[in-house]
Amino acid sequence: MAIERLRAWPGEQRVAVGLSGGVDSSLSAALLVQAGWQVEGLTLWLMSGKGSCCAEGLVDAAGICEQLAVPHHVVDSRERFKAEIIDFLVEGYAAGVTPLPCSRCNREVKFTPMLEWAAEQRGIGRIATGHYARLLPAELSPSGRTQLLRGLDGQKDQSYFLYDLPQSVLERLVFPLGEISKADTRLEAERLGLRTASKPESQDLCLADHHGSMKAFLDAYLPPRQGEICLADGTVLGSHDGIEHFTIGQRKGLGVAWREPLHVLRIDAAMNRVVVAPRSEAARGGCLVGAVNWVSIDPPKRPLELEVQVRYRSAPVQALLTPLEPSLADAAAGRPARCQLQFKEEQFSITPGQAAVFYDGAVLLGGGLIQPEPATAASHQ
Repeated sequence: MAIERLRAWPGEQRVAVGLSGGVDSSLSAALLVQAGWQVEGLTLWLMSGKGSCCAEGLVDAAGICEQLAVPHHVVDSRERFKAEIIDFLVEGYAAGVTPLPCSRCNREVKFTPMLEWAAEQRGIGRIATGHYARLLPAELSPSGRTQLLRGLDGQKDQSYFLYDLPQSVLERLVFPLGEISKADTRLEAERLGLRTASKPESQDLCLADHHGSMKAFLDAYLPPRQGEICLADGTVLGSHDGIEHFTIGQRKGLGVAWREPLHVLRIDAAMNRVVVAPRSEAARGGCLVGAVNWVSIDPPKRPLELEVQVRYRSAPVQALLTPLEPSLADAAAGRPARCQLQFKEEQFSITPGQAAVFYDGAVLLGGGLIQPEPATAASHQ
C-alpha cells in the first residue's frame, strides 16, 4: 500500500530523506527507494557527544545510506540548534513556562533549513521524514490548502508536533509512514534487513537523552535560585531551588507536605514562586492561545467549535475557539492572530508554553502556544 502510494505521488520523484539514524527514517528511505524514487540521505548534526542526534545517529544514518546505495550528506546544524532550541528552552524555563521544543525544532531547525539546503546544494525540491502523519495535497483538498492529517496509528501519531509548519513547507513534504503502524514499521525493517530494525527508540526529549535527564540539562545552564512554594493565598509551605524544575499540574517531587495532594497551579517567575493547590482548584475553563498558525483551513473570522489537544499525549477535547485581533508582536511576525479557547469541560494541567493544537477529526486545522495567565494579586503578596 505505501509503495503504491509513493509510486503514484504527483510531481518529480527526487527527494532528500531526513535521516536521524532511527528505524522510522530508515524505513522511509527504503520505501522510497523501493518505489523508484531518486533518494539522497540528509542528516543534521545537532549536538556533539552521545545520543541519537549525535555520533551514534550519524553512524547509523550513514550505514543505512550505504546499505541502500544512496548518497549521504551531513549538515552541521549545531549553531542553529543552540540558538533556536537550547537558548529558547533555557529562556523559557527561566521565565516560568514549559517550552515545547519539538514543534519549534521542526520549523526552525529541521524542515525549512533542510528544504533550503536540498534545493540550493542538490537541486532537490522535496523532503521526506519518518513522521507518522499524512498529507492531502492542495489540489485534492476542499480548502485549497495542503492539509495535514493524523497518522493512522493513533498511538504514534506525530501531527501535533507539525502544527507550526507553513504551507510553503507542507506542500514539499512526503511522509511515507503516515498509513503504517509502528509495529509494521519494525516488521518491514526486519524483512528488508535494515541495520536499524531493532534499534531501541528513545522515550525522552533529545536534550534529556543527551544530558541524562531534563534536570541535568537545565542545571547545566541555569544556576540554583531558591524561592518559595506557596498556596494561592500566599501561605508558604516550603522552598525550591529553581522554578525551572516545575511544570503546571506536577504532583510528585514538590517537597512539601499538606493535608491533601497538591499540584503546581502556577509558576510566578517575577516573584520566583511556585504556587500549588489541590487538584480541585487546578482546573481551567479556557485559555489564551498565541502565535497561531492555521494549517488546513483559512484563518476563521468567527467562533468555531472544534477539538483541541493541549499536550502530545492528551486526548482531544471539545472547545469553542474565538478569534482575537492580532497583537503587535503577532502582526509583526506575520502570524494571523491570537484566539481564546473555552473548553466544554474544565481541563487540568493547562500549561503555558505548550501547544494547543486544533483538530476536526483527523484533520489538523492549526495550533498555537498556550499563554501565561496574568498574575493574581495573591501571587505578589
